[in-house]
Amino acid sequence: MIAVVAGATRGTGRGIAVQLGAVGATVYCTGRTTREARSEVNRAETIEETAGLVTAAGGTGIAVRVDHLDPAQVEALAARVEREQGRLDVLVNDVWGAEHLWEWDTPVWKHDMDKGLRLLRLGVETHIVTSRFLLPVMIRNRGGLVVEVTDGTKEFNETRYRENVYYDLAKTSVNRLAFAWAAELRPYGGTAVALTPGFLRSEAMLDHFGVTEENWREAKADPAWAVSETPAYAGRAVAALAGDPDRERWSGRSLTSGELAEAYGFTDADGSRPQVWRYITEVMERGATADPSTYR
Repeated sequence: MIAVVAGATRGTGRGIAVQLGAVGATVYCTGRTTREARSEVNRAETIEETAGLVTAAGGTGIAVRVDHLDPAQVEALAARVEREQGRLDVLVNDVWGAEHLWEWDTPVWKHDMDKGLRLLRLGVETHIVTSRFLLPVMIRNRGGLVVEVTDGTKEFNETRYRENVYYDLAKTSVNRLAFAWAAELRPYGGTAVALTPGFLRSEAMLDHFGVTEENWREAKADPAWAVSETPAYAGRAVAALAGDPDRERWSGRSLTSGELAEAYGFTDADGSRPQVWRYITEVMERGATADPSTYR
């Protein structure tokens, strides 16, 4: 299996890359932060670290520095994959890197416009540029898989305003991109889905709450944190899809890691199956009372 995980530096992208490595894939891990230079996000995680984790998991990790807003760099990545591997089986579009650009519950007339438009470029334009150059490599063989990583399913986001117009547009657009790629790949036997993790215990989120993966339950967060998940959960969802010969049945859909865990029988790293989106809609939004552990 040959895969490209665009945006593999940290978080969900890293989790997906590592879990693809665990099933023996060769994974090109792209991002902007390397041992020599950091991106504007200014965190310490690097694509070399991710590639090393992929290899340690049983696959072959290849770190490639790529700014996915630069078509020439993405075109060069596609040419390298084709030259070195001759095919592409899985493309994961997880580029984001906009955590520092958006503000909660801020109307458009108060939100910094330059930051908002930069967010849209990072969260949507990068995914289109990446698909433009890598899908031609994929469709040379039938049966490829594209995963668009977002926040919130199509159904969830349709009836809820997601924090501000820029974030809302970005996450809604990515769900629609998966629908578009499903239509464009159908003649080639390809599958495209949107995948949303739940409340993610990413490196940045753990730092934000001042905890580690070992003591994450001690964080002072809202109740949904008790139903949070590691990046491995979404990673195992992608690995399950990639290994399913009948995955076309999912094509065009917007899915959660928890939904796929139930369908394929995998668990998160601790053996649980978190269902945070159900917890949010069935408990938190209704003002109901329930033990969060029943949603794990």
